[in-house]
Amino acid sequence: MVQYNIALIGFGGVNRALAQLVAERNELWQSELGFRLNIVAVTDLNLGSVVSRNGIDARMLVETNFEKGGFARLSGGSAEADNEKVIRQAPADIVVEATFTNPRDGEPAVSHCRWALENHKHVVTTNKGPVALAAADLKAVARRNHVHFEYEGAVMSGTPVIRLAKNVLAGAGLSGFEGILNGTSNFVLGRMEAGLGFSAAVKEAQGFGYAEADPTADVEGYDVRLKVVILANELLGAALKPTDVSCEGISALTTMDIETAAKEGYRWKLIGSAARLENGSVEASVAPRRLPLDHPLAGVSGAINAVSFTTEMLGSVTITGPGAGRVETAYALLSDIIAIHRSASAGSITEAAE
Repeated sequence: MVQYNIALIGFGGVNRALAQLVAERNELWQSELGFRLNIVAVTDLNLGSVVSRNGIDARMLVETNFEKGGFARLSGGSAEADNEKVIRQAPADIVVEATFTNPRDGEPAVSHCRWALENHKHVVTTNKGPVALAAADLKAVARRNHVHFEYEGAVMSGTPVIRLAKNVLAGAGLSGFEGILNGTSNFVLGRMEAGLGFSAAVKEAQGFGYAEADPTADVEGYDVRLKVVILANELLGAALKPTDVSCEGISALTTMDIETAAKEGYRWKLIGSAARLENGSVEASVAPRRLPLDHPLAGVSGAINAVSFTTEMLGSVTITGPGAGRVETAYALLSDIIAIHRSASAGSITEAAE
């Protein structure tokens, strides 16, 4: 039996959902995928940290209503979250990084990833910060230590946009993409099309849990900008930084703009795009655009995400799927672990996301 010991860094919605999946599906994974997961460490700024060489009961972690510092109640637990010590010393094969995204410098997640890779531990993450801001450096650390740095869920949650483009579209002459990469802004635009004003639509999105209390990163395009950087660097061979991508959000759009577009056969969408120019450079942007109704992205509604790839051999290829959600994002982490397992089974360590 193959068993991977995992350390969960952050125990918010995503890693909690992964723990729930471990509790419910480990036996199925063992028979269908050839491995099982054993949680040996969890650390969280609010709850503290806990380490157990023999493993921590996943169901107990999910079902217990821990108070602040509550991990201190567990054997091997502490009220303090010493992330560096846990990452470096926990008996984990794989570190699962699911803390908050810092769009400025990616910290502390960049350090979390580096500490793990330096200590010969694979990293899987859904955090956009380390991937958009430090992927090249972290990949180099991973190569030196013969481990994986995987991040499929950093762009479209459980929808495998990076692997699909790199594997399925290999050789098709990928030259660019345009996508709806933020479910919150897409939901807001849909509700505005139904007659709501911008503020009312944002408030409704917050009520459904699509938007944070501060929705700025979503509605001003900053979240999309990080995802555009990731896709452009991964798929087009660019070396973009977020500051290289022009960025305009949807807050300036009015219901009149929406209504006028509809009457003229168009629909507003917040589009993140990048394209390789004739000189080989890559140009990228985030901006609201009026799309004709027959455009492959025009009909994408609600909190769904989609990317339309431009290829030389196939023309436009569009993938649509969930771009958010706890379980969906936890599945992305699982897909990264599957990639690690398959590489190990094949007898080689390569970066499936490189």
